Amino acid sequence: MLGWAITFLIVALVAAVFGFGGIASASAGIAQILFFIFLVLFVVAMVARALRGKTP
Repeated sequence: MLGWAITFLIVALVAAVFGFGGIASASAGIAQILFFIFLVLFVVAMVARALRGKTP
């Protein structure tokens, strides 16, 4: 999922350079949403691992 967020971020940056405002803002929004989903899943996984008592 992080790969998708990075892909949409790159698409947004390329679209911004070429002046496609609508595509850039849509891609940036998708990248931001995917990044935060990935971040929440990462935190949940770390908490679940800590509660099980496993060493990192």
